[in-house]
Amino acid sequence: MDRNMLSLNLSTEDLLGMYRQMCLIREFEYGVLDCIKRGLIMGGPHLYVGEEAIAVGVCSTLRPSDYITSTHRGHGHCIAKGGQLKPMMAELFTKATGYCKGKGGTMHIADMDLGILGANGIVGAGLPIAVGAALSGRLKGKDWVVACFFGDGASNTGAFHEALNLAAVWKLPVLFICENNGYGMFSPLRMTTSVADVAERAHSYDIPGIVVDGNDVLAVREAALAAVGRARAGEGPTLIECKTYRHLGHFVGDPAVYRDDDEVAAWMRRDPIVRFRQFLVERALLAEDADRELRTEIQAEVEQAEAFALESPEPDPTELKADVYAPLKPVGAGL
Repeated sequence: MDRNMLSLNLSTEDLLGMYRQMCLIREFEYGVLDCIKRGLIMGGPHLYVGEEAIAVGVCSTLRPSDYITSTHRGHGHCIAKGGQLKPMMAELFTKATGYCKGKGGTMHIADMDLGILGANGIVGAGLPIAVGAALSGRLKGKDWVVACFFGDGASNTGAFHEALNLAAVWKLPVLFICENNGYGMFSPLRMTTSVADVAERAHSYDIPGIVVDGNDVLAVREAALAAVGRARAGEGPTLIECKTYRHLGHFVGDPAVYRDDDEVAAWMRRDPIVRFRQFLVERALLAEDADRELRTEIQAEVEQAEAFALESPEPDPTELKADVYAPLKPVGAGL
């Protein structure tokens, strides 16, 4: 993690801001886990613990006018793009004050004003949406960039290949960000994918394919910064594969017994937040007291988000059909 800060266009304030965002994502996720254990949130969310460097590294290169598409493991992406904890937590509590008025839940948080086109419960579904958003910008004469987050499992779907092909043919400004945590649900990548690096597949579409350490936030930012530059210059998409590891199971409730203890321990030693904290401390950019104060502040933010969600009203049943964009017709009424 020894990078030239000038080449990454980062000030001390920027670095500490990125560190704060990574800590905020992790504390939010552990807050969600705690709420589930207490019976306040139903279901089994897919938590982003261990992958924070990717969302923060990529989104640190984006403008407010840029867009992202997300996945079932999308809380970190939303926070990194500017999502607020209170409406996010309220959405998980299925409350009316949530981002989607309590109708979306953990896998469908969206905020168009922030450029968050939505998380998605369908594996690979965000890929063609990202390409469509990029094409929309092209047609409107905008210079926005779209960052498309997806997992290694999604790289084996037809949507992945169709999206990369079309984006390459039309040179659309898309960053395809593969968060390769080594497992497609419970299956190790080596059992499902013929290539060791998903990034190799970029060559089929004549676009850059880059492998980076997804637990090094500065390495992720460096790769994303170059890809954003290419995209805005009209040179087309880039596939960035971020090698990472989720600390917890695929979803809350998954004991992850299919993973080897030594493998888990090795990855835990590469914790992205611990590594970035060490980087900052070694350069005298973060003092121990300041770090403790920051973590206390973040914990309070998460607690305030939980309190907000608890106090928020349930959705009004009369609003059931509001924001449903497809017309509801009785069976047999025709198209």
